[in-house]
Amino acid sequence: MARLIKVGIIGCGGIANGKHMPSLKRVKDCEMVAFCDIIPERAEKAAQEFGVPGAKTYTDYKDLLADPEIEVVHVCTPNRAHSFITVDALEAGKHVMCEKPMAINSEEAKKMLDAAARTGKKLSIGYQSRFRADSQYLKQEAEAGTFGEIYYAKATALRRRAVPTWGVFLNEYEQGGGPLIDIGTHALDLTLWMMDNYKPKYCVGSVYHKLNKDTDQGNSFGQWNPDEYTVEDSAFGFIVMENGATIVLESSWALNTLDVREAVTTICGTKAGADMNDGLRINGVKNNRQYVTKPDFKAGGVAFNPGEKAESAADMEERLWIEAVRDDKIPVTLPEQAYCVTRILEGIYESSKSGKPYYFD
Repeated sequence: MARLIKVGIIGCGGIANGKHMPSLKRVKDCEMVAFCDIIPERAEKAAQEFGVPGAKTYTDYKDLLADPEIEVVHVCTPNRAHSFITVDALEAGKHVMCEKPMAINSEEAKKMLDAAARTGKKLSIGYQSRFRADSQYLKQEAEAGTFGEIYYAKATALRRRAVPTWGVFLNEYEQGGGPLIDIGTHALDLTLWMMDNYKPKYCVGSVYHKLNKDTDQGNSFGQWNPDEYTVEDSAFGFIVMENGATIVLESSWALNTLDVREAVTTICGTKAGADMNDGLRINGVKNNRQYVTKPDFKAGGVAFNPGEKAESAADMEERLWIEAVRDDKIPVTLPEQAYCVTRILEGIYESSKSGKPYYFD
């Protein structure tokens, strides 16, 4: 039998209930033994629904970290708490899966990176878009050299009117930003991963608060409170990498557009290109003719037997993470990669404030 991995959950809110805990419950040789939340009822509810019999609950995360049987901790708190909880968990000898974004700024993210290196414990960040079927296929093609040198890309996370109105999403202090740091981070991570390029040179950013005060909102998640909406409604960046490659990053929660796509990438290389505009499409030239290839990701079988259900992106992310811990393998999402994402997001915010390009060291 494989070694049993015991997990503690810190933060039992939306992302823990929507992704981490349901997916962990489906991972073999893994069990959730402890839950922590500043609201005791949330921790108790999570323990009853996802925990093993006798699972412990806490309101202070440091009490959870003191439990020697816990080997892995998942940090699912608001963004501001990611850094110090992760550092404390690593120092306590735990491997850590931290929900995205890595931290509210690069200084805090660097503390996490340094703590992982200092303790020798594994650290990964929750970028589940990498584990979608289209993303996995595209990554395989990129690694096979199908695209050649990828020198231009677009990272897109655009919502028309879908501002999250629950939790602390609208609170700049707690979250560090709005759509750029919330969903733009997924699109940027996906794009950098496909390019295998983590050396930014400079960026230019524009951050907008144009629709925050709207009262005629048409929001998918119900009316937002304009007085509480302190983060941006949209943000855009132009990033130049050290090798000359460029990336355009688009993000919005509220934007008057019909071009609505979230956590997708477009890549253009010397041999071929790809986008996710109508499913995954790969384009190029062969035998002096332009071509478009569109892989079929529908799982299906014969009549009355739909075949085995495909593993979800969240389930694959959690399974591979637990396997990395159990088998001492390198996690799919490296903290160094997530740190680069955070640096670029910070650069876009800083460029918008200064009105000047932001240069990376």
